[in-house]
Amino acid sequence: MAVFAEEVNLAGYTTLRLGGPARRFVEATTEAELVAAVRAADDEGEPVLVLGGGSNLVVSDDGFPGTVVHIGTRGTDRMGGEGDTVRVRVQAGEDWDSFVARCVSDGLAGIECLSGIPGRVGATPIQNVGAYGQDVSETIVEVRAYDRRDRACVTLDRDACRFTYRHSVFKGDDRYLVLDVTYALREAEESQPIAYAELAKRLGVRPGERVTLKEARDAVLELRRGKGMVLDAADPDTRSAGSFFTNPILDGDQVAELERRVAERLGPDAAFPRYPESGGRVKTSAAWLIDRAGFAKGHALGPARISTKHTLALTNPGGARTADLLALAREVRAGVREAFGVELVNEPVLIGVAL
Repeated sequence: MAVFAEEVNLAGYTTLRLGGPARRFVEATTEAELVAAVRAADDEGEPVLVLGGGSNLVVSDDGFPGTVVHIGTRGTDRMGGEGDTVRVRVQAGEDWDSFVARCVSDGLAGIECLSGIPGRVGATPIQNVGAYGQDVSETIVEVRAYDRRDRACVTLDRDACRFTYRHSVFKGDDRYLVLDVTYALREAEESQPIAYAELAKRLGVRPGERVTLKEARDAVLELRRGKGMVLDAADPDTRSAGSFFTNPILDGDQVAELERRVAERLGPDAAFPRYPESGGRVKTSAAWLIDRAGFAKGHALGPARISTKHTLALTNPGGARTADLLALAREVRAGVREAFGVELVNEPVLIGVAL
């Protein structure tokens, strides 16, 4: 049976350790409880916040004036597939990194480079979670969800999920409540081809080569720990929402303007990171822009600061409020805009606040 409570402080449920109280809090451990809790709130015209691991969430200091439904569903089903492909259906409340670790141990390739990412499985399609050259959109086959508009459970295939860079049909729209996710993984002892240059360098291989699944996972965890991106209660740099800004994707005119500004600010021989995207667009590095705009690791504004390990993470070392974190985010965003003419976009979901 679902557990109900009132005035529950949400700071304890977010990796930033920030956020005020929820007016009503429901802990749902089965799919039936999950759907019933959301449906009941909808029937009452009550605002609903569906909460998983809280790793990609910035909640107002005032909290949430409605019902927070905390997803606690568990379960993993291994199903058949074609050839060396195995389909695995995972309940939304399963811990993501624990699932990745099991896949690596069981010899299932396709998500090994997504090791160490905090949060729960249900969040992965929403954000099209990705890191070190892998995105979940490469392995997701379908997502089962409760459609709050049509009041029915539905199945969305990969195309219907409309995956793009850190985005999907689920993001920015509360129509769908993710119930479970099915991934198509490959039975193999070796990883997918290593696509990310930094990871390939750490592994001592060339991009496109393969390593064992364990080697890939261990190297990713090592890289993430070095950036404060693996949760550690003893490390205040990990009290963050991960990367706070997405990497900008620029069209031709924006690239030309950035080239002009980089030359003007850093000299004619300076070059910014660029990665080709579809339609002739170019992705660049938000971390690079932040650093070159003058915001070094450890830069603080009041009690909030940029991570001492990674310029893309904004942290709560202790004693900060959400208002402090957002003030720092606005300072960084304005500084990058002034220096390079690029508008950074927040990656975490903002609840009750705006940049």
